[in-house]
Amino acid sequence: MHAVLRDLLGEHVKQAGSLVNAERLRFDFSHHQPVSVEEKAQIEAKINAAILANGSVDTRLMTQDEAIASGAMALFGEKYGDEVRVVSAGFSTELCGGTHVARTGDIGPFRIVSEAGIAAGVRRIEAVTGEAAYRSFVADADQLGEVAGQMKVRPFEAVDALSTLQARLKEAEKELTSLKGKQSTGMLDDLIGTAVDVGAKEGTIKLLTAEVSGVSDFRDFMDKAKGKLKAGVIVFGMKNGPKVQLIAGVTKDLTDRYHAGNIVREVAIICGGKGGGKPDMAMAGGTEPDKLKEALASVSGLLKG
Repeated sequence: MHAVLRDLLGEHVKQAGSLVNAERLRFDFSHHQPVSVEEKAQIEAKINAAILANGSVDTRLMTQDEAIASGAMALFGEKYGDEVRVVSAGFSTELCGGTHVARTGDIGPFRIVSEAGIAAGVRRIEAVTGEAAYRSFVADADQLGEVAGQMKVRPFEAVDALSTLQARLKEAEKELTSLKGKQSTGMLDDLIGTAVDVGAKEGTIKLLTAEVSGVSDFRDFMDKAKGKLKAGVIVFGMKNGPKVQLIAGVTKDLTDRYHAGNIVREVAIICGGKGGGKPDMAMAGGTEPDKLKEALASVSGLLKG
């Protein structure tokens, strides 16, 4: 693996730690970015090709100078004696004191199971070999078969079937968004009719307060409400399980008299929450949805004050 990584990713790659046993390995190495899907496929292919070549694994004892002169790679800062063990397997030659197979074919199939960063400039590859690799292939094949069975297609048709399903889902989401938009428009038409006149110091203004539900985009909903009301102050509340969402809006002609951020903050306090924002639109949250009705009823008093 070390030799393949240096060949495919660059000679900056250096081993930074490893754990190897009969069925799996963990290999840490210096590299500045994630290994791509394509690169992992190339790494697997080249390693498996070397394994299938079934070349002999040769071990020689020589001095450090002789070993380095022969092209052997010295591993991450290990300390070596006067005499070192040089292991050659296929195109890989390294100084190593570990135990090895007699031929590369003894390793069996090789498969990468994960690749991730573990520190700045250090990546980690975990892989399985031999029977563990075989079991990994079988497990994935079984899962693919199960997915294909649920989609009522053959395994090799699963990818195309999934793409078709995703396209249909995307189209259904567009239709749902359109329906929600129409529903929101209808809801707003009904709500606008409930706006009341509130007497304030500087004259009567329109006030619309309401509890709503099923609104996916609160800000867009408020923008449309202000457009329909033309002039006035609006406060909406929406319960969401143990929480409540609040939004206040003030039309442009009234922002010099009323501040949406201040209004929503006072309303949120009643619902056990806090919030704020800009003069024309602001949002808040609360933790006492049972007090939403009381909170909305308080808005007219805020305007009169």
